[in-house]
Amino acid sequence: MNVVESRPVAVIVGVDVGGSGLRLQCGYAGGPGPVLTAPGVRVGADGIDVAALAQDARRLLAGAGVSAPQVVVWGMRGLLFLADRHAVLRQVREALGATRTVVASDAVTNLVGAVGGLRPGAVVAAGTGAVAFGSDFGDHWNRVDGWGHVLGDWGSAARLGLEGLAAGLRHRDGLPGGSATLLASGQERFGPVDGWPRLVMTSPDAPHLLASFAPVVTAAAGGTGSGDGDGDAAASALCATAGAALADSLLAAAEGLPAPALVATGGLVGAEPVHGALRARLAEHDRALSPALGGSLDGALLLARHLAEVGSVPEHPAYLLCA
Repeated sequence: MNVVESRPVAVIVGVDVGGSGLRLQCGYAGGPGPVLTAPGVRVGADGIDVAALAQDARRLLAGAGVSAPQVVVWGMRGLLFLADRHAVLRQVREALGATRTVVASDAVTNLVGAVGGLRPGAVVAAGTGAVAFGSDFGDHWNRVDGWGHVLGDWGSAARLGLEGLAAGLRHRDGLPGGSATLLASGQERFGPVDGWPRLVMTSPDAPHLLASFAPVVTAAAGGTGSGDGDGDAAASALCATAGAALADSLLAAAEGLPAPALVATGGLVGAEPVHGALRARLAEHDRALSPALGGSLDGALLLARHLAEVGSVPEHPAYLLCA
């Protein structure tokens, strides 16, 4: 851990960079400012175009009348695999001119926002993909899954959509575990089944297309969690498996943490067939969910305030760098 000298803070800045957009928020003495937005991650042959993102953030700050913030925390999706972390830190520091700059994986900012600060906890995020992260911000920094819908992302919307289409094909082939409902819904959404393999294996936006089918699966399962048996059996089983998988990832991410808060976020968690299975699996381990207190942008701003007030942040070579 690096300890830096604490200085008076005029403006702190939190940034959350994801595929759907860049969000930036300034913190002032009187409270947070409005959330400002710009386009999100652009990935090319050399990975994420950090320079373009940093210039977008600089323009947002200039529009807000901020030229040299005291602290910037830059939380970014793809930091682990699609960018050179030290290069990101350098580019953000040079572009935004903050006295102190922190670059963090969005797994960290999501956790800090979800549990409301730098305290032991674990969060599983189930959107298009699925990843769990837990930390005590000291000895333990546990990342689980997030390997993409082909190799992992168990319990994600893309994985659930993929398995929903597979269940439709099983019905078409006369195999056990198939679903006539999901076959018909898949054909309505994606056309004849002969085109499905190409969609799943070669389409550049395959994860998002598959994720768009997840609500069809949860609706077929009954959607309400009433347990009245009226839902499609295959869809219900897939939702139960997804919820249990998210709980398993969450428990693995919390391993070794003292009395951690456990939080689940993301659109798929809002589907009761999935959420109910997640809660049930946690109950088997005498654990329960805590409500999410915030998101990734909230976490970035909380980290910025922590650095401003305490004078240091816990660093990790993969997840959180400070300069």
